[in-house]
Amino acid sequence: MSKKQKKNLIRIFVTLVLLIIVHFINTDNPYLTFVLYLIPYLIIGHDILRKAFLSVKNREHFDENFLMAVATVGAMALGEYHEGVEVMLFYQIGEWFQSYAVGRSRKNIAKLMDIRPDYANIEKDGELIKVDPNEVQIDDVIVVKVGEKIPLDGIVIEGETSLNTSALTGESRPRDVAVDDEVISGCINMTSPIKIRTTKLFTESTVSKVLDLIENATSNKSRSEDFITKFARYYTPAVCYSALALAIIPPLFIRLVLNGPWDFSTWVFRALTFLVISCPCALVISIPLTFFAGIGGASKAGVLVKGSNYLEALANTKYVAFDKTGTVTLGIFEVTTIHNSELSKEELLEYAAHAEAYSNHPIARSIVKEYKETIDKERIKSIKEIAGKGVEALIDDKKIFVGNEKLMADNNVEIIPCKEEGTIVHLAVNGQYKGHIHIGDKIKPTAKEAIAQLKKAGVKMTVMLTGDDDKIAISVAEKLNIDEVYYELLPQDKVAKVEELLKQKQEKETLAFVGDGINDAPVISLADVGIAMGTLGSDAAIEAADIVLMDDDPLKVAKAIKIANKCMAIVYENIIFAIVVKIVTLILSALGIAQMWLAVFADVGVMVIAVINAIRALGVKNL
Repeated sequence: MSKKQKKNLIRIFVTLVLLIIVHFINTDNPYLTFVLYLIPYLIIGHDILRKAFLSVKNREHFDENFLMAVATVGAMALGEYHEGVEVMLFYQIGEWFQSYAVGRSRKNIAKLMDIRPDYANIEKDGELIKVDPNEVQIDDVIVVKVGEKIPLDGIVIEGETSLNTSALTGESRPRDVAVDDEVISGCINMTSPIKIRTTKLFTESTVSKVLDLIENATSNKSRSEDFITKFARYYTPAVCYSALALAIIPPLFIRLVLNGPWDFSTWVFRALTFLVISCPCALVISIPLTFFAGIGGASKAGVLVKGSNYLEALANTKYVAFDKTGTVTLGIFEVTTIHNSELSKEELLEYAAHAEAYSNHPIARSIVKEYKETIDKERIKSIKEIAGKGVEALIDDKKIFVGNEKLMADNNVEIIPCKEEGTIVHLAVNGQYKGHIHIGDKIKPTAKEAIAQLKKAGVKMTVMLTGDDDKIAISVAEKLNIDEVYYELLPQDKVAKVEELLKQKQEKETLAFVGDGINDAPVISLADVGIAMGTLGSDAAIEAADIVLMDDDPLKVAKAIKIANKCMAIVYENIIFAIVVKIVTLILSALGIAQMWLAVFADVGVMVIAVINAIRALGVKNL
């Protein structure tokens, strides 16, 4: 509980005690009675009156402070002292509960995202020196001791340990790392010290990007939030003018038309009650809070949502398209066999490794890794990457082509087909075919369950888009029970295919695309909801994405949809509940049935209930 909340709680308690004491004081002096009630009224309501005055002064009329001030001052003016103080007291109690609930929500999320490292350890002259993570450069060597957060992304060069990745991925199991393993910032070192060679600056590291995503998530508002904001803008002045009309028109009509008695006080009191009821606090506060809690709950599960608009769109997802490599497969390629012709296997692998030396593609890295020798970069005169096909290189003054069948066909090289299932990398030297390398990839352990969970979550169709050949693509799709598969696609072909899928769906349905590579960035941007793998995914894919999965687990796609569905269900519950209660009590107040206490419940009570309901969006563990 904050100091401000404690102060307000004391103020509420003091007011309640004074109100009880004043209630039992018998006096026939109306002025003394007024003063006795004025004291607790000013103690509990002075800040509301000041805010109301400032809102009128700044021409920002019709907020909740203005409504409460007018209603309670009016009640005091009509001699309803007890009513006026009680309304202000109950309103402040409601505000305290709301503040406490929001504070707890923010505290939970802040604790969840407490992953920003305060320092980095750099070794100089045999001593560890603590420096600001922003001062660490790429290729610097840092030391992470037990219990410390990894400050920057990098590669382990010394030591073995277990990492706690729960703050980033939502995964409770520790991750074991050793020399040559990549590690990301924000994880906590659990068992033994390690040395890391940094691969990114602090501003580009995972921890900075995660925090930036969370901090900016609320800037992208959903349609529901925009509707509520616009609704309150027009609704509040409308009810103020309605209350004014309720105070004036009925007594005039009764007197002038029905020839009845003047009874302005009754109708003014009804109008004041009408004002208290009309305050749209429940909607204005609870809806953004629900999305805030939903985004926080998703973050806790390792799903980073860049804005509430994407959370709302995700709830309507009926089509999910996947990339294959690195998305539903591990993307950890290994050379399994080498089929050579004329060249020896060693020479074939040597040419392929040199041609792929500068590529970051997983297949290229697997070839270089299999070569095991040091790449002699002086032998490489030029390298040209051809998207979706392979590499053209000049090595030892020989033109080398390394890639798929399309690359060979484009350069009139006749290949020898491989009967094995997997990724086949062909190699040609000076236009002559020299053989191919077979590379295998494994399906992610959770991929099949991910597709099944998507169906349970209401997804109508799952699709896989890949640049691989038909044998590999169809085999993977059948193993995972994916509905449709499209293969041998270049990046522009994936874009065209997603455009076709977007035309198939209905207006209110959304299509999500899940990918990880740099060539997936255009498709991720095109989809209604772009989802990127955050740990292994490329920076371009993460930047283009609306949602980032921090542990690269495809099962999190279904989890994200379930979180979005729960969040939107709470939003609709709060909207319907608040509006129904408002309408009923507004009618009752206009008829004189609803008293001030009911007005307070309709405003403050509904707000508290809606806020408590909104906090449920934080709970995503069992989804």
